[in-house]
Amino acid sequence: MFQTFLPFVALFLTGLVAGTLNTLAGGGSLISLPVMIFLGLPATVANGTLRLGILIQNVGSVWGFGRQGVFEPTLVKRYLPPALLGVVAGTALGVRMGDLAFQRTLAVVMVLVALWIVWRPPGGAAPSTDGASPRRGPPPVLLYGGFFLVGAYGGFIQAGVGFLILALTSAAGLDLVKGNAMKVLLVLCFTPLALVGYAVAGRVDWWMGLALGTGSFLGGLMGARLAVLRGHAWIRRVVTLVVVIFALRLWLAS
Repeated sequence: MFQTFLPFVALFLTGLVAGTLNTLAGGGSLISLPVMIFLGLPATVANGTLRLGILIQNVGSVWGFGRQGVFEPTLVKRYLPPALLGVVAGTALGVRMGDLAFQRTLAVVMVLVALWIVWRPPGGAAPSTDGASPRRGPPPVLLYGGFFLVGAYGGFIQAGVGFLILALTSAAGLDLVKGNAMKVLLVLCFTPLALVGYAVAGRVDWWMGLALGTGSFLGGLMGARLAVLRGHAWIRRVVTLVVVIFALRLWLAS
């Protein structure tokens, strides 16, 4: 009986950690995806199942940020349409990819994200919050294109998309707290579209997704309350180490 429930307990705990990390900055899915694969889900099914966990997690994250009143709804309305178009394209690619190809792709992406985390200057992506005027951002057309690519990446692989969104929100002039708030709201808006695509293709394990999502929901609430990113440098080092280990494990197992 215990062995029957063990995978669901593992996914709940994984979701708790991943939901917190995703809300604080990003990278939580780089942990939850490999865990689902190691628990026996085919890589492409794990990719689809992840969307249910992400959807439930961001309900908690948006609720938590909403209570703090830090949303920028104008920017979300402006950049959500290109992100949705990107999600359609990315999901179409994701549902057509085989398990081995996706597993190899995920391993490479995880290593690249880990390298980016290591080399990114601490806090370098976020503009100053000391009251100074925000720096001038790139032309809107580049931001529209960037959010389209973010949506495509989110529809295809999702893991690590939070880092990309934070880079764009920082370029748009938001500080790290408001950028995180916009990130979770944006992901909440476009994830149902990806989830429907993977569900139609039969690539969602609903029970495992619910176990992951329950933990992720609580993690999202915790992450929203820790949005000041206290201890962020330590979290970044832990995420980097775990990502590298899982990436090597995925590559060797494929």
